Amino acid sequence: MYLHSIKLTHFKNYAQRALGLSPRLNCFVGLNGTGKTNLLEAVHVLCLTRSHRNLPDKNLIQHSESFFRVEGVFEHEGERSQVVVKFAGNQRKEIERNGSTYSRLSDYVGRFPVVMIAPDDIALVQDGSEERRRFLDATLSQISPEYLQNLLTFNALLKQRNALLKIFAEQRRFDPALLEAIDRQMPAPAAVLSAKRREFIEAFEPVFQEIYAAIAGDGEQVAVVLEPGSDSDDFATVLAANTERDRILERTSAGPHRDDLALSLHGHPVKKYASQGQLKSFLLALRLAQYEVLRREKGVSPLLLLDDIFDKLDEQRVRQLIALLIRRNFGQIFITDTQRSRMEAVVSSFEGEYLMVETG
Repeated sequence: MYLHSIKLTHFKNYAQRALGLSPRLNCFVGLNGTGKTNLLEAVHVLCLTRSHRNLPDKNLIQHSESFFRVEGVFEHEGERSQVVVKFAGNQRKEIERNGSTYSRLSDYVGRFPVVMIAPDDIALVQDGSEERRRFLDATLSQISPEYLQNLLTFNALLKQRNALLKIFAEQRRFDPALLEAIDRQMPAPAAVLSAKRREFIEAFEPVFQEIYAAIAGDGEQVAVVLEPGSDSDDFATVLAANTERDRILERTSAGPHRDDLALSLHGHPVKKYASQGQLKSFLLALRLAQYEVLRREKGVSPLLLLDDIFDKLDEQRVRQLIALLIRRNFGQIFITDTQRSRMEAVVSSFEGEYLMVETG
């Protein structure tokens, strides 16, 4: 599976841009601010319908314009799919494939899997639990439509519940019947999220450990463990036990929305004890393991987007990463960099077709 071509209209800094693409390697070279990252963002939008950086859709529209449109043609086993993602500021975002509009996001996401590695990904290993939950959700949503649908349902109910708790506090009253009406609906989607996350981590961790060893060398003990956001799998019991606490805090204090991934090196938290080099190795291993698990689950090679990683890695890790990409025969790859000489060094390691695009 690969992206054959892409066309942007009023997307970020592009009024119009159309590109035919290589099925193997695509290199975008240019100074910062010339739009090379925006090309990767457009590919990500085509695959997952949203920005890699979780930007609101309105922030993807070119300045002073009222809409954006991204079109792409995917090819898989000789069959082509024309995909359009379009958004106007006052309308619902639309996703079309071969002329038919999707009514549910969960029916589309995962059809064209993608993994992106970007400079701000370091938040995944250094920042709070929200980044790691987003990592889980982005992966599992591409694997399982059931997971995505239950995630959307749970998040909508959670938003309603938290809003209700704030209203109770503001009005200094409490209506248990209103809260119970929401609480009855939450355990079912919560159970799906918890079960799917546990299954995923069981499959993910050995792949992660193997790839970490390939990047950083043997001898470092690393682990990724799911830390549940509540003490019990029975979410109905959790909600009931925390009702008074939730009223005081004005939010839902326990549940799948509080899950985290414990990342450790030699038994110690990575963000506290790892060196800068180890943090970068950890990040790369997380993303490449995400890629490998997606490939196994979906039966196709996801698109791999690498944004300005050479500015963030030392020369040795760059060589190890490129060797790993070649050895594992990754599918279609997109790479951005500010220096053409570095990109040409990458190209020299590859055999076969490639595309080099200057964005400046």
